[in-house]
Amino acid sequence: MKKRYSLDPDDPQRAETIESVLLNGLEPLQPSTKQRVNIRQRLMQQIQTSVSAESSRITIRSDQGNWRQIRPGVRAKTLDPGIRAFLLDLEPGASLPMHRHHEDEECVVLRGSASLGEFKVSVGDYHMARSSSRHGRIFSETGALLYLRGIPVGHTAEVARDLLTAFLPGDGSELITVRTHEGEWTDLAPGVASKSLHDDGKNCSAMVRIAADASWQASASMLSQEEECLLLEGDAFFGDTLLRPGDWQLAPAGANTRLVSTDNGALFFMRSAGSRLNPLQGNSL
Repeated sequence: MKKRYSLDPDDPQRAETIESVLLNGLEPLQPSTKQRVNIRQRLMQQIQTSVSAESSRITIRSDQGNWRQIRPGVRAKTLDPGIRAFLLDLEPGASLPMHRHHEDEECVVLRGSASLGEFKVSVGDYHMARSSSRHGRIFSETGALLYLRGIPVGHTAEVARDLLTAFLPGDGSELITVRTHEGEWTDLAPGVASKSLHDDGKNCSAMVRIAADASWQASASMLSQEEECLLLEGDAFFGDTLLRPGDWQLAPAGANTRLVSTDNGALFFMRSAGSRLNPLQGNSL
């Protein structure tokens, strides 16, 4: 975080020099035995509090998890089988066949670009295929890494159903695409803004952007909702856990609220389950 100097607010560099001289002139003090015990107790209590707060959250780093080949040039990594969240990695020239969706499927492009039927999506784009909609062939000329939620990877019978019903007439529900340069950003706090991607009253998805040295405390209304985050750019602390690009975290309903802060700025995809009463509102600290 940036320092705020009271010595000379108009010349922070000079104030920093003065501070450095003063600190170098101080004689080191050795804490007493009682002080060392108190310091250790407070430190251990803080560690226990942090571990307890973070224990209910699931965090998967970009370099963690097991990839499995699902067809030539295409592999998948499970983030959470219960909510059917996956990362899908397509090599250049790889493809998936035409299929029909039987549940809402959300997609965020982390790397490269891909054609989802007639739609082409690139880094930072969001795409939703509603239940009963149909996708044409998925193809990536350059290679792509996609976050997907709501696909039956690993469920043979459901995959077969999606492939076979794709040949039935009708495209079904409308497909939703929000490009990285589209949509309106709403300020949540100083240096913090969100862009709504989808909200059906039961689930809401958004992009959240935090400027360098900004912080954001999510509102209490989010405590009763499951919260999913995927870091796209920069880095940020979610509570005491640092997330970097490609890291994913799931906070179950009822998990303690936490401060989101960043030194360098961050952009992340966020999804909340449950009825939305403006859950992305919060307070800056």
